[in-house]
Amino acid sequence: MPESTDAAAASTAAPAASTTQTNDEETEPTLFNEGTFRLYLPQDHKNLECRFYENEFPELESLVMVNVRNIADMGAYVSLLEYNNIEGMILLSELSRRRIRSIHKLIRVGRNEVVMVLRVDQEKGYIDLSKRRVSPADVAACEDKFNKAKAVHGVLRHLADRKTLILSELYEKIGWPLYRKYGHAYDAFKLALTEGDSEGVQDPFAELAIPGEIKEELKTYIRRRLAPQPIKIRADVEVSCFTYEGIDAIREALFAGIACGGENTPIKIKLIAPPIYVLSTMTLEKDAGIALLNKAIETIEKSIVSKGGKMDIKLAPKAVSLKEDIELQAIMDQLALDNDETDGDAPEDD
Repeated sequence: MPESTDAAAASTAAPAASTTQTNDEETEPTLFNEGTFRLYLPQDHKNLECRFYENEFPELESLVMVNVRNIADMGAYVSLLEYNNIEGMILLSELSRRRIRSIHKLIRVGRNEVVMVLRVDQEKGYIDLSKRRVSPADVAACEDKFNKAKAVHGVLRHLADRKTLILSELYEKIGWPLYRKYGHAYDAFKLALTEGDSEGVQDPFAELAIPGEIKEELKTYIRRRLAPQPIKIRADVEVSCFTYEGIDAIREALFAGIACGGENTPIKIKLIAPPIYVLSTMTLEKDAGIALLNKAIETIEKSIVSKGGKMDIKLAPKAVSLKEDIELQAIMDQLALDNDETDGDAPEDD
């Protein structure tokens, strides 16, 4: 009898265990394996959230980028953008070194600000911040660091979204190890762009324990996202010559400047309005482009002076934005229109 009772109990327990296992599989459908990473359902966007850095909270006296969410009597409530938007507060006394007449003139909702960390209470989640202790140099350094970290975050988040992976795991296995080794993961990503093109440059992802498919996907997107974009360098010069050779001397000098350009960095010269000309070139390296235009200007000056003319620099070589380029084109179009109207004036009827 005891044996039959035990057998019956065992047979009764078996379906229960099977039912429990089935329920577990049904309640956790988002967890699968792909090499060393878990997958998630595309609808679960919380898996695309993660802080930029390995430390959960910022260190004391460190600089962080925040977004102003609300302004209250005690100060301004902000979100720490690099730490998964955890909340902090800029105290009213830490907004400015001067007397505060209107808090809304010092800080605005929705704007990003660079602040210094004064106190961190990890248990209660309190983070006190200061805006008045940040110098202009600190702002520039923090903005540069934040922009690089944001670029890294964008690459990893894209990879997590495309491959339905968990972003925090990508940081644990890719992002944070690269921060520890290279100081900033962005520097490792830039090395990945030059891998194979320069001698002695090793694969920055070689030591990472990630599947080859993930590694290749990461490299492909880095090349697409972080590849350097051409920069336009511009300079304005005034070239004139009132000797016998006149216009021929100017043309010869300008062509000598154009000849300074290379196959990958050609120099273009356009007439704005006599005797002002604009020199421009497209380059991947800002400093190299500026140096190239300086060389062209020196060549033009040497040539025109030898013919009895002169050259003055109206705008030294500098990188120009798309907006400035559009404004220049508008000026040139207007001048061309004015010249056409002048040349096309009809003679008065007798």
